Amino acid sequence: MPVEDPKHVLERVFGYREFRRDQEPIIERLISGGNALVLMPTGAGKSLCYQIPAMIREGVGIVISPLIALMKDQVDGLRQAGVRAAYVNSSLTADEARDVEMGMTRGDYDLVYVAPERLSTQSFLRRLDETRIALFAIDEAHCVSQWGHDFRPEYRKLDLLQERFPSVPRIALTATADTPTQAEVAKHLGMGETDIFVSGFDRANIRYRVVSKSSARSQLLSFLSTHHRGDSGIVYCMSRAKVEKTAAWLQGEGIDALPYHAGLDQRLREKHQQEFVHRDRVVIVATIAFGMGIDKPDVRFVAHLDLPKSLEAYYQETGRAGRDGLPANAWMCYGYGDAVLIRQMVERSQAGEERKRVEHQKLSALLGYCETATCRRQVLLRYFGEDHSGGCGNCDTCLEPVETYDGTVHAQKALSNVYRTGQRFGASYLAAILIGEADERARRNGHDRISTFGVGGELDRNGWTSVYRQLVAAGALDVDSEHGGLSLSENARPLLSGERAVELRRDAKPVRGSGASRGKSGPSVQELIASPGDRDLFEVLRAARLELAREQGVPPYVIFHDRTLLEMVRGKPASLDELAGIAGVGATKLERYGQIFLDALSSAS
Repeated sequence: MPVEDPKHVLERVFGYREFRRDQEPIIERLISGGNALVLMPTGAGKSLCYQIPAMIREGVGIVISPLIALMKDQVDGLRQAGVRAAYVNSSLTADEARDVEMGMTRGDYDLVYVAPERLSTQSFLRRLDETRIALFAIDEAHCVSQWGHDFRPEYRKLDLLQERFPSVPRIALTATADTPTQAEVAKHLGMGETDIFVSGFDRANIRYRVVSKSSARSQLLSFLSTHHRGDSGIVYCMSRAKVEKTAAWLQGEGIDALPYHAGLDQRLREKHQQEFVHRDRVVIVATIAFGMGIDKPDVRFVAHLDLPKSLEAYYQETGRAGRDGLPANAWMCYGYGDAVLIRQMVERSQAGEERKRVEHQKLSALLGYCETATCRRQVLLRYFGEDHSGGCGNCDTCLEPVETYDGTVHAQKALSNVYRTGQRFGASYLAAILIGEADERARRNGHDRISTFGVGGELDRNGWTSVYRQLVAAGALDVDSEHGGLSLSENARPLLSGERAVELRRDAKPVRGSGASRGKSGPSVQELIASPGDRDLFEVLRAARLELAREQGVPPYVIFHDRTLLEMVRGKPASLDELAGIAGVGATKLERYGQIFLDALSSAS
């Protein structure tokens, strides 16, 4: 029987009075000895689902986590709240790791974090045999699935937990898994249908926006200058070279930007990651090598300068924004060439044909999301098997409805042009033929004399490129993986014959001088504070938090989240009892930092 009520632990340790949706039944299931596969959006409180049961059940909770940085941040945060936590990974010396392992067997800890590689070693398993284990928690559980976007072979060995420790409850957690991935994770980890808890995938605080790529750097700078000057955020690029160039360019524009990719020296990579985590107002420019294991809650935006690999990857990457539940933006600049590059990457990979087929399907779903004229949130959630009525009010297509039109004639012209030019040229060349622009290459090929030359004068080059992009997304055109040339697919036939009509969207015109499309972004954290005086008070509290964090060598957010500071600004507590009523102020933090923040509030009033 539990010695303490879960709600009491929630308030005493973490400073929250009520559980969020679905947390309580999951916690109760683990406390009673049951298993759970949890699919819950980033920032919705997955960690509490195993942390509280581990504190209540007898023994130590063993948390399998994929990255050292994630372990350290979570352990730092738990220790700040007064929880007995530790980690065992390659950052420790042999003696330090042995001390933690001995502490496990003595019952010195509530939670110990460990990498999957170490967990499966015989020496660590023998140590676990000597330990009273409260539960096993498998974080980032989508890594188990070979069909997931981030498959890791070492995760496949975690089925040993069921075999070796059948009486110990297991919880597997992820924010990112489509239906096939969910099924494989559940099967491999021995979870039944009644063990699966799906809390929904909607990250309501994130505003989704996709712009048609025209001048990507100018579009990015306009987005940052208008909406996120001084905010922490992540900019994703497809290649290492682009990461380096983009970071250097942003630095030249006065933005504190740092590059991150797998080709950098490991020490420099770690330095940049730590600067991003420990400082405010830093923008990290990165490949997808960056992100998993970053628990920074006050990332206010994630921007994609290139197309991600799939909707799963996009969902996970954008979910690194707004983990604190405050407004955040997911902005993507997307062009036809991005789709070509990803198709080439898939075809040139060493994967088998079945894997390639799945990857092409995932890309098609992503292109459909980019080109949709309906609510983006609806399209995104539907991909993960979740119904949404649309009209979310927090994506670009809802805030500024997209104009669509009967594009059947335009589609027929575009497809006929592909056929008559030999089904081997890219969108830019084909667009030039349609508007009647004959360069040396077109004349050499004789394409200035074909029937489709100049028949598309009603659209400009950008307009026809958009039509081709949408036809690729609709599956009417295939993209040659070698050279990026377009060819007709089976889906083109009913369009060409007139048996099927097609609706196309009109891309928004770029705003002159900015390179960016018109559009609204979500409010910044500062904009959530009504008066200038309160904004100044918020900065005073941030400064006090930063000083404490620097003294202890921890990220500022493990002291208090921005959300907690905002509540302090709004409530202006004048005593420790009043401060204790602020969400996020648990007993240990109240004792450690209460008077410091009361003094800061008093000095600024």
